[in-house]
Amino acid sequence: MTGRWFDDGVYTYVTDLAHHSPGWLDSAVSAWSTYGPGLFAVLLLVAWWRARPTDSALSALALAAPLVVGTAYLVSSALKSVLREQRPCQALHAISLESCPPPGDWSLPSNHAVIAAAAAVTLLFTDRALAALAVPAALLMAGSRVWVGAHYPHDVVLGLIVGALVAWVLMSVTRRAAPLAERLHGTRLRPLVARGEPLRTEPVRGDHVGGEPLGGR
Repeated sequence: MTGRWFDDGVYTYVTDLAHHSPGWLDSAVSAWSTYGPGLFAVLLLVAWWRARPTDSALSALALAAPLVVGTAYLVSSALKSVLREQRPCQALHAISLESCPPPGDWSLPSNHAVIAAAAAVTLLFTDRALAALAVPAALLMAGSRVWVGAHYPHDVVLGLIVGALVAWVLMSVTRRAAPLAERLHGTRLRPLVARGEPLRTEPVRGDHVGGEPLGGR
């Protein structure tokens, strides 16, 4: 897609503001825009780790979260190849903080926004405390992509919607199947959904059965 967009003026205003802002602020926003996705990966890992000692169904849901985020990314990439929107730095010949991607690196939707929103929604299902951190972080990620000049505002808004919607649907479906995680308790996959050793199902020497120690005297 080429041509003028309704939010061209907003994009130009934000990128001009970035060029007139203190260098430390631009550096911080650029660093967040580039490396911020790593925070969401850490939050997903922490959510899984925190869920393991409490509930195997919840830990299985947390374990599925990265797959859900990956699926949201694939959906976003497919949409990009269909919509084929030029980057604003190309269409508007704008000078951006981030190097302007080459032609063919499409803009709509923003993958960063998709990943951030998907991660935040999965955390709403698995760990509300971490979600309270992830939701504003996702919004900051979306805003940072406009600040560095990589996306139009509508790119990041659609990215947030796509990521949230895909994650909500998939996590809702996964939650219904999560109780099947109980079947993993007796397998080698148990450490993925619970901590500690499985409960013993057979008595061992020294246990008492019917009030008498096994083996007698």
